[in-house]
Amino acid sequence: MILKNLNKSLLINISLIFLIFLLDRISKVYVINLSSDYDKLNLKITSFLNINLIWNEGIAFGLLSFGEKTYYNMISILIFLIILYILFHCYREQGISKYFYILIAGGAIGNFFDRIVYKSVPDFIDLHYKEFNWFIFNIADIFISIGIFFLIMNEIILNKKSNG
Repeated sequence: MILKNLNKSLLINISLIFLIFLLDRISKVYVINLSSDYDKLNLKITSFLNINLIWNEGIAFGLLSFGEKTYYNMISILIFLIILYILFHCYREQGISKYFYILIAGGAIGNFFDRIVYKSVPDFIDLHYKEFNWFIFNIADIFISIGIFFLIMNEIILNKKSNG
């Protein structure tokens, strides 16, 4: 009975990760296909939102962008190891924390897929207000950020309860 429930839980977790990955892929392929020359796209959607396709060779928000393949490959290997660590937590964690790790895993796998296929990650959501521009990001980044935010909030709440 325990093995049957474990398999059902594992199947649900894998399905959620795949769903996040699929939403990310669909959005990226759609935006890439909107671009006539695969590289340039800048659509004004609202006064605070543009679809602006850029190719990010770094990690989150373009940090650690290097032109040299050695650094790119080293960062890619590090990202792969981190994804394995996150997947381990998806399997090991109980309660709501498991789902925060699932959000992170789905997004991380989406961006890692792009690093392998395109050698960079397509980012396209461009939020801005007047002269302030946020980093351009994608759907995978949203899932990663939400998962990390709630993991941190969960830790703060749990530590507050255990210390209070």
